[in-house]
Amino acid sequence: MGTTAPPNAAGGLAGPPADAARSTTAGQPATGSIAAWAGAYVVLLGTAITTVGLSWDIEWHKQVGPDTFFTLPHLLLYSGSAISGIASLVMVLLATSAQRAGRPLPRRVGGTPVRVFGGTFAAPLGYLVSGTGAASFLIYGLLDLQWHSIYGFDAVLNTPSHVALFLSILITMVGSVIVFASAREQRWGRIGVVLSIPILITFAPIPANGLSNLPLPVDPVILGIILFSPLLLIIGTGILRRPGSAIAIAAALGIMQAFLWWFSPWAAHVYAAASGLPLRDGLVPQPPELPGAMPMFLIVAAVAVEILFGMIRTRNLNARKVLLLAGGVAGLVIADGLPLQRALTDPTSNIAPAAIAMITIIGLPLGILAGYLGGRFTAMMNALAPTPKGA
Repeated sequence: MGTTAPPNAAGGLAGPPADAARSTTAGQPATGSIAAWAGAYVVLLGTAITTVGLSWDIEWHKQVGPDTFFTLPHLLLYSGSAISGIASLVMVLLATSAQRAGRPLPRRVGGTPVRVFGGTFAAPLGYLVSGTGAASFLIYGLLDLQWHSIYGFDAVLNTPSHVALFLSILITMVGSVIVFASAREQRWGRIGVVLSIPILITFAPIPANGLSNLPLPVDPVILGIILFSPLLLIIGTGILRRPGSAIAIAAALGIMQAFLWWFSPWAAHVYAAASGLPLRDGLVPQPPELPGAMPMFLIVAAVAVEILFGMIRTRNLNARKVLLLAGGVAGLVIADGLPLQRALTDPTSNIAPAAIAMITIIGLPLGILAGYLGGRFTAMMNALAPTPKGA
C-alpha cells in the first residue's frame, strides 16, 4: 500500500522511531505471541459481556420496571469489567516481568509501554487504559451500591453513579481498541479492530445521557450517535488501511445489532418469569432500546468511506481534506438514517418534521468534526507500534 495511506497523511506521522520498530522482534516467543492475542481477546470478551449485560439491563428497566443492585444483568455488567480488568492486570505484570528480565515485550503487545508508579510497573498503553477503566468501574460500582442502598429502586440511566460507570466502561473499550490497533500487522489484531470498533460505536453515545437534563434542542444521545459513529468508522478504517475495512466494521455492527435485538427482550422475559415478576402494564411493541439506537444505515456510510479512502490510495489526494469529506458524508448518512430507522422499526414513532430537519442540519458539522478527529486519533493509534510491512 502506498505512502498516501490516510492515517499517516492525516496526522503527519510516519510511525515510531527505527529503534522502536526493531524492538518488536525482541522477546517474541511465548509472551510475544500467545500472550499477545490471548490478553487482547480476553479484554475484548469482557467488553462484549458488559455490552450484552447493559442491553439486557436497559430492557429489564423498560419491560419489567425498577430493580435493585443485585440482578443478573448487573452481575453480567460487573463480570465483564472484572474480566477485562484482570486480563489487563495480567498483561501489565507480564510486561513488567519481561522488562526486568531484559527482554521487553514487542510494542505490538498492547502498544508503547508506560512507566507507572515511578517505574515499578511497565504497562503497555492499551492495557493501562483498559485496566484503569475496569478498576474505576468496580470502584464506582460501590457508589452505585450505596446509591441503591439510600434511594432503593432505580429506573433511570442518568444518575451520577450510572454516568460514572458508563464513562469507566467507555475507557475500558477505548483501551481494547488501542490494544488491537497496536497489533494491526497481525491477522488477529486486524480481526480485533473489526470487532472492538463496533462495540465502541454501540457504547460511546450512552454516557451522553448525563447531559439529558440540559435544555438541548436534540437528545444528547442522538448527538453522540451522529458524532461517534463516523468518527470510529474512520478510525477503524484508517488503522486497518485495507480495502473493505469500513464495510467489515459495519457488517460486524449489523450482526451485533441483530443478536442484541433478539437477546435483550428474550432475556428480560425469561428472567422476569423465573423471578415471578410481571411485565409492565400497557406495553406496546417497540424496538429494544440499545440495539434500536445502533445506526442501522452505517453500512451506507461505510460504502461512502470506502470509496473516499480508495480515492486517497489511487489518486494521491490530500488525505486531510478527504477525511473531512468522508466524515461529513458519513455524518449526513447517519443523521438522515436515524429518523428513517425509527420509522421502520417503531410503529409508535411520531417524529416531527422540525426534529428531522434539526438532526439533518446537525449531521454535517458533527460529521466534519468526526472526520477531523478521526485523522488525528488514527495517527495517534498508528504511532503506538511499527507501521505494517509494505505500508
